[in-house]
Amino acid sequence: MELGLQGKVALVTGGSRGIGRAIALSLAGEGCALGLCARGAGQLEAALGEVRALGARAFGCEADVKAAGQVEEFVRRGAGELGGVDILVANVGGAAGGTLLESGDQDWLDTFEVNLFHAVRAIRAAVPFMKERGGGAVVIISSISGWKPGPRTQYGAAKAAEIFLAGGLAWELGEAHIRVNTVCPGSILFPGGGWERFRRDQPEVFGRFEQREFPAKRLGTPEEVAQVVSFLVSPRASWINGAMIPVDGAQGRPGAF
Repeated sequence: MELGLQGKVALVTGGSRGIGRAIALSLAGEGCALGLCARGAGQLEAALGEVRALGARAFGCEADVKAAGQVEEFVRRGAGELGGVDILVANVGGAAGGTLLESGDQDWLDTFEVNLFHAVRAIRAAVPFMKERGGGAVVIISSISGWKPGPRTQYGAAKAAEIFLAGGLAWELGEAHIRVNTVCPGSILFPGGGWERFRRDQPEVFGRFEQREFPAKRLGTPEEVAQVVSFLVSPRASWINGAMIPVDGAQGRPGAF
């Protein structure tokens, strides 16, 4: 299916590894120019090289999305280098702290900063550029943890907030022809990721989790998430707005315990 993304400019936060990298490569393969940010220079340069190898124009900069002004600077510079912004994928996520009694206020604040507030800031920075182009598309990478309870409640609460954010902004930005949706992956296995480490360190627990919680008896891949994101940001999905799309293979619980 031709998605109609040729010549579009897409920005992806956390685009150097895992789901973010797969999204960047998928969009580059559809003809987009790509702007990527990440904290590590080495992985960022490697991802940019892969994007360029597909024939796409690419821009990258190091950024800590929790640091004041850095995600906004990424959006501003990306728009300047690539000639505008049509697509934004707010992909960065993570969690700090442990259980309720093992975490403090700062852990909760840090978790909301890296998930919800990074998305808010990136979208706020991108909207003026999208309006200049006559519209745009935003996808926030949330999680099934946003509605399926699992370990570390602060993470699930932040992901639930991202789902609500997309629904609210779909109404707020709809008149500007800017669509906002969330994609909610389940547990995704990729080299260097948390689930790969878990599989290595606790293979028996991982094996029980994989067999118990997945009808297909396997975890998902970054590419399976990326394909859904590419469709959602394309004109083919023009009537999908404010939606929450699970990409989890009908996974049961999001945690292995």
